[in-house]
Amino acid sequence: MYARGVRATRRRWRWWRTLCFFLGLTTVVIALASGIERLAEELFSVHMLQHMLLTTVAAPLLMLGAPVRPLLRGLPIVLRAAIVRPLAGAAWLRAGFHLLRHPLVAALVYLGGLYLWHWPVLYDAAVDSELLHRLEHAHFFLGALLFWSVVIDPEPFRGTLPYPARIVYILLAGAAQNTLLGGLLSFSTRTFYAHYLESAARYGIDALTVQRIGGAIMWVGGDTIFFLAISVTFFVWLETEERDQRRRERGSLSA
Repeated sequence: MYARGVRATRRRWRWWRTLCFFLGLTTVVIALASGIERLAEELFSVHMLQHMLLTTVAAPLLMLGAPVRPLLRGLPIVLRAAIVRPLAGAAWLRAGFHLLRHPLVAALVYLGGLYLWHWPVLYDAAVDSELLHRLEHAHFFLGALLFWSVVIDPEPFRGTLPYPARIVYILLAGAAQNTLLGGLLSFSTRTFYAHYLESAARYGIDALTVQRIGGAIMWVGGDTIFFLAISVTFFVWLETEERDQRRRERGSLSA
């Protein structure tokens, strides 16, 4: 559907957006429909890898793919006419969408999921329950999409923060919280999740070590992505400022 929408677009389309979108989809498949899903039930470190793939790799790649317009254009004409157009004109839907993308709301949903689902009682329950496990993945993934939509302009919509504020947002709501929870898991002297006490032993490793490895994956791997995002945002900000400056200079010369 995305590919069909890209072919149907009349605007100039950058090839790297298509690449990012399909890399994002591939990451989702790797995280949820490969051996990672099976091992995640037995090793906390693999479960953490799964969550990081969903939230810090797949979600930003999909947002970089600017999926809104291609997915809508890729829908059958009947569905676009009967469902999409009426919904697009609904004021309540637009208001709800903008509310969810408010930086504070997006951060609350994303960070709420990050801390809520790592609460030991709920985490163990989610690993043992298929329904809760799917709900956990959905919360992580959708919360991450909201978070990254504040940072990456979800074309045709615009971001709600200027570029300097986006850098601060990534640093505080992304890297800082990731470091806090990842560090807590990495340096803890006790095992938080009872589910892995027996399963980790089958692999010849104790549950505390597996928990610390998972914390390190979250801390180091996640912060690498967040600081990469900060760097890219900084250079995009500089490029935008230079472009605006050239536009102002051309305007002054023509005047």
